[in-house]
Amino acid sequence: MQSSSTKHRVFLQSLVLLGMIFFAFFLAFEQGFIELTLKNDRSYLSYVILLLYLLATLHWVFICYRLSAETTALELVEHELQFDFGSQSNLAIERYFVEATELTKQGGRYHGLLEAFGDRISNRHATGHFISDILLKIGLLGTIIGFILMLLPVAEIKEFEANLMQQLLGKMSGGMAVALYTTLAGLTTSMLLKMQYQIIDSSAAKLVTRTSELSELRFVGKVKDIGEA
Repeated sequence: MQSSSTKHRVFLQSLVLLGMIFFAFFLAFEQGFIELTLKNDRSYLSYVILLLYLLATLHWVFICYRLSAETTALELVEHELQFDFGSQSNLAIERYFVEATELTKQGGRYHGLLEAFGDRISNRHATGHFISDILLKIGLLGTIIGFILMLLPVAEIKEFEANLMQQLLGKMSGGMAVALYTTLAGLTTSMLLKMQYQIIDSSAAKLVTRTSELSELRFVGKVKDIGEA
């Protein structure tokens, strides 16, 4: 029986990463960076970016838990197969896997199910990658809006007075702040979300590969049992 510490290894690893990300945001909040970003963003796109990132992270945690449960179930199946093949299970897996490649060439339906399973696992992450791209594009949109806000006061220049120029420079700096802070928020959250989903992409690929190997192993075992009978 697996211990509780290994039942949800993928989920526990995701919680460790999530804790590190939250700690980084806590430090940024303590230093006033988050407040400064939200305060100087007149376009309010930074609020949208942070909200989308929070929702995507909640979705990521849910996917991590499902992936962890599926990985745990697969490990239990693999543990049962080891009893079927005895102490030489690793050698048997390698030998039967080679034979399974030949025996299942005609099993189009069988391989179709495995491909459908792999597609279902990978498609669950598509939303996260899509939101990651959206966050980056919203940051770039904020850059464009910031530059527009920065250049608008230039049209108001009719005469070169010291007070007027000082006011115009203040408005231009506000537009530049919008451009820089929205770009920073979009880039940071997009990179973090890509890193989060890249980690579970790797775990999902291992799950699909191992499921395919064990399924073909079990398929060959049944074929041999029928042949011997």
